[in-house]
Amino acid sequence: MTQTGYSSFDTTLHKTNRMLRQIEESCGWPKERRNQSYNALRAVLHAVRDRLTVDEAAHFAAQLPMLVRGLYYDGWHPSEVPVKMHREEFLDHIRREMPPYEVEGGVEKLVSSVTQALRLYVTDGEWEGIKAELPKDLAAMLP
Repeated sequence: MTQTGYSSFDTTLHKTNRMLRQIEESCGWPKERRNQSYNALRAVLHAVRDRLTVDEAAHFAAQLPMLVRGLYYDGWHPSEVPVKMHREEFLDHIRREMPPYEVEGGVEKLVSSVTQALRLYVTDGEWEGIKAELPKDLAAMLP
């Protein structure tokens, strides 16, 4: 584990790297493609965030590791949410944010991989709250 000299920084780096490793393992990507797993995490986080109400987005963010929380809030415009989108619009949102990486299994597999990694840090109650705010076709994609 990286040692920064600050336990809260060391902890968030460890948790973030654990999350990125899980995405890589699920997608079958080598560690050398860490930028790809980072971009996948960012794209899915932003799509979920933009679909939630401000209150639900903030409750969700509060459970994320500090570094991931910063990534989550980057570029957010709370006055413009929630953006109403169904499954295909949600997947298109992710495609627009992802560099043109080849993702075996498509964007749906990517969403599954990233959300499984996010589940490490989000309580069951919060996860159910997120799913309850989403249209059924979108909520069905989440674990």
